Amino acid sequence: MARVPRLLLRGESATYHVVSRSSLPGLPLGDVEKDVLLSLLRRLSRIYFAEVLGFCLMGNHAHVVVRMHTGEDLDDDEIRRRFRLARSRESAPELLDGQIPFFREKWASLSEFVKDLKQSFSRWYNRTHARSGFFWGERFKSVLVEDGDTLINVLAYVDLNPVRAAIVERPEDYRWSSLGYHLQTGNTEGFLSLNLGLRSFADVDDAERLRLYRRFVYEIGSVPTPKGAAISEPTIEAEEHRDFRVSAIDRFRFRTRHFTDSSVIGTKRFVTECYRRFEDHFACRHPKRPQPVTGLDGVFSLKRLRKFT
Repeated sequence: MARVPRLLLRGESATYHVVSRSSLPGLPLGDVEKDVLLSLLRRLSRIYFAEVLGFCLMGNHAHVVVRMHTGEDLDDDEIRRRFRLARSRESAPELLDGQIPFFREKWASLSEFVKDLKQSFSRWYNRTHARSGFFWGERFKSVLVEDGDTLINVLAYVDLNPVRAAIVERPEDYRWSSLGYHLQTGNTEGFLSLNLGLRSFADVDDAERLRLYRRFVYEIGSVPTPKGAAISEPTIEAEEHRDFRVSAIDRFRFRTRHFTDSSVIGTKRFVTECYRRFEDHFACRHPKRPQPVTGLDGVFSLKRLRKFT
């Protein structure tokens, strides 16, 4: 049975929520493994045209929220610099002019970015653990995400994974996540972007953007859910200087599967436009229509594509 083609916007910047799970039993991603995977993610984001907005590395799966760019605004010297970084040695051969278009296309590709990340980690894991075979399970999931209100909800869902799993009380206490990285490292080397496409974030600096985002995550994390733990009341009360708005909590009463099991998520217009562009990818008799996401006013999703028969 043929694989379903991914919904990838080409020739323009686009944001994706990527999820990949291990094929190994138990929780093979320990502290050391998470550190290595994070190091690889940081390194590859400096080579590919990848703007990482959020991530969370759990014991058996990983989330990455990334905005892929075309790289059209980068000159040839920058492509050569990235090539030397990719080769990671001073004696690497110089990139020829005729090779530049190939790497421009490669480094703008979400599929190539994730493949490089997963394969690099698998090689390290197998070498370190004296084993062979696959580390990752089925091919990674990717959801095309609209910037703005939809994106900040997806990021909150990702950052709240360790809270829902009852690993930590506060999301920033988990160091293998976006908020953990921001708070514990001060966003070393500017690895993570806070460019969420929100108007309310447009005229403030990164410190204020982080404060506003952290407040939003706490609002969402305080909502009881049958799918995991919530941020406890004493912990929330300790953040008395934060302004928790009911409207933000109400908007987030939804089924989180839309963030991983959809093909597109965003406003009705965004979802409809994406469907029209990728209509030939769908194996169905009748046109698909955007479906409202319960509890998120104005947010719609498109169900994952059915496999071709």
